[in-house]
Amino acid sequence: MNEENREVNVDWIPVSGFQLRKAGVQFDAVRVDGDEGRRLASLMEALTGGDPGPVVIEANGRRGVYFLVPPGSTARKAWPRGVTRFNGGPAHVSYVPVPALRGRTWPLSWRFPPTSPDRFVHPLLLRSAVTELFSGGS
Repeated sequence: MNEENREVNVDWIPVSGFQLRKAGVQFDAVRVDGDEGRRLASLMEALTGGDPGPVVIEANGRRGVYFLVPPGSTARKAWPRGVTRFNGGPAHVSYVPVPALRGRTWPLSWRFPPTSPDRFVHPLLLRSAVTELFSGGS
């Protein structure tokens, strides 16, 4: 586990289990819940040739799908209804659950694990895909 974390050199991934990470530091996140989130993850996979960037899925509750985007890329941008943004700013703090790469991380897992420290989901592509998905185009 620790060796794999070093391989991708991403220090915000926990060695085991899962932890909450403060949004706006290493990354922001966009969450889309339920089947729509899973469809969006599949659409992003298709649009990027199988490598959309890091995406975390949740197996219970809202069944959220968290798309990790570069820090600062979700604030001051309009997103469609049905999207929850996680970012940081003055008097605003939010946290994103991040699972380890291996081991017991339920209810979280990586749909697409990170491949390098500076590789994230492209926010403009994600926003365009979610807009298309929610407009009934996909």
